[in-house]
Amino acid sequence: MTVEVSLPYDKEYVTQFSNGLNEPDWMQSLRLKALEKSESLSLPKPDKTNIQGWNFTEFKHYVEGETIDSLDRLPEEIQDFLDQEENKNLVIQRNHTPAFGALNEQLKEQGVVFTDIHTALREHGELVEKYYMNDAVHMDEHRLTALHAALMNGGIFLYVPKNVQIEEPLQAIFWQEDPEASLINHILVVAEENSSVTYVENYVSNNKEEKTSANIVAEVIAKDGAKVSFGAVDNFEVGTTVYANRRGVAYRDAVIEWALGQMNEGNTVSENITHLIGDNSHSNAKTVAIGRGQQKQNFTANITHFGKGSDGYILQHGVMKDKASAIFNGIGKIEHGASKSNAEQESRVLMLSKDARGDANPILLIDEDDVTAGHAASVGRVDPIQLYYLMSRGISRFEAERLIIHGFLAPVVNQLPVEAVKRQLTQVIERKVY
Repeated sequence: MTVEVSLPYDKEYVTQFSNGLNEPDWMQSLRLKALEKSESLSLPKPDKTNIQGWNFTEFKHYVEGETIDSLDRLPEEIQDFLDQEENKNLVIQRNHTPAFGALNEQLKEQGVVFTDIHTALREHGELVEKYYMNDAVHMDEHRLTALHAALMNGGIFLYVPKNVQIEEPLQAIFWQEDPEASLINHILVVAEENSSVTYVENYVSNNKEEKTSANIVAEVIAKDGAKVSFGAVDNFEVGTTVYANRRGVAYRDAVIEWALGQMNEGNTVSENITHLIGDNSHSNAKTVAIGRGQQKQNFTANITHFGKGSDGYILQHGVMKDKASAIFNGIGKIEHGASKSNAEQESRVLMLSKDARGDANPILLIDEDDVTAGHAASVGRVDPIQLYYLMSRGISRFEAERLIIHGFLAPVVNQLPVEAVKRQLTQVIERKVY
């Protein structure tokens, strides 16, 4: 089934869509309220980037995809993300259909929930309601969060009960097979007290000419003593305009780690925000991005400290070529009362072409005296001294530049916990840079 609509979506469409998914009443009410709000809210205003003319509304809202009975039948570009020896904890979404799902039986017995968001709404509705757009992201922040809440058409729910330690990564693959299908995905990760989990997601598309958009919201809730490692590789083609909003809330002694590979070909706005609510909470946010062609991108990493003794570190590395431009905003904010906290950040941009542009904006907002904070930022071209050193050892200029770029991006790439995903990201970097 394919449903093509153009904004504004009306109440009747949203109601029918929700009924067709057999959603609980609270979810349908949230959708309708968000739809009404979207009419009066404005678009977000990312720093130094005008997104008023970007495509956030032209797409196919719902496109079914075939289910998958064997991973061997997946195309090569999807199989590249898989660890052929594992795949015990995997969800694949094909267009807007949950096409494949697997979860270790032992994890099921421990009460772990790892499933697509629509199944979660039907089978774990009360649990989803407790966290969905309540703590991290709110539907009425601006037009894109409201449209997301009204038209959400896919995503993941991951729930880890108290004291459950999951050693192997859980992985989701979102396959935009139809070139005009939107991906309005909602990712909800909840780690209860003293639990731990690693989650990795991959976005894949092939729409080089057709136009569509992605409106992604991820909420990560880490309760007292919990640890969540969140990895992502976004690899949307040039036809997809991307808005990605990934946020975390860390309570006492909790840890949220982010490793994000932003490999999109189209215009992109990405927000990665973490609130360190509890004392001694910690977040490490790492982002690697590459831009080429006429691409425009805006990346914001923000760690806000509320708890005493909280620790936040932001690392952003970007490579720009051709006429691509990108803004890298790093914001460390320490609220009054968050004494003994530490906010550190580093943003570095490497430009490979004379017309490429990268801006690194480190920002520290400190409302407390007894803290430590620091920042570093640089924008420049490949270091000629490094090139000379490598070439003096018999390495060609091409290979020397290649080694320098991979070394520049390695601090983020090496943090991805799934080897197959790490290899694939390295291949994408090769393809985009050369």
